[in-house]
Amino acid sequence: MVHETFRHIALIFEVAGIGVVVIGAIVSTFEFLKNYINKSAEAYFRYRSSLGNAILLGLEFLVAGDIIGTVAVEPTFVSVGVLALIVLIRTFLSLSLGVEIHGRWPWQEKDKAPVQDKGSSL
Repeated sequence: MVHETFRHIALIFEVAGIGVVVIGAIVSTFEFLKNYINKSAEAYFRYRSSLGNAILLGLEFLVAGDIIGTVAVEPTFVSVGVLALIVLIRTFLSLSLGVEIHGRWPWQEKDKAPVQDKGSSL
């Protein structure tokens, strides 16, 4: 009974994660098309940022669902190992997307973002 309840909770988190990504992609695309039609110069960059944020939030829900499903429902060494690998991959994706969207590492302050290299002087 308890295992079945946790399995349903994990499924809810996973469906919510997928829903966040899909809805975020749809909203981002409509905003992009609206800004692109108005010839906004930054429409593409806003689109990438908005879509990336939706993917990041969706990944967080998916990781939460995986944690609940693995730890509460099937706590075996194999399933925990698979969970660790999934969380590691999704954490790498989250960090990569965060750097791509914001141009800085998550622990850096906004005004201390890395300066892009304009080329070497050699």
